[in-house]
Amino acid sequence: MEPIRVLIMDDHPIFRQGIRWILNSADDIKVIGEAENGQEAIEMADRLSPDVVLVDINLPGMNGLEIARVIK
Repeated sequence: MEPIRVLIMDDHPIFRQGIRWILNSADDIKVIGEAENGQEAIEMADRLSPDVVLVDINLPGMNGLEIARVIK
């Protein structure tokens, strides 16, 4: 079975690192990328085609809900 491919989007590097560490400890999940802003997340999602995108809701500029709508 292929692992679940996850893209993490958050503007705090330490938070992204913690989420990556937790997710990478699971055998059936693979973090394929990290984005620190909405535009980067949109571009990475288009390029990498993740199965799941974890998006921070409270962001400066484009908020997480707007980012999720664009990626969807």
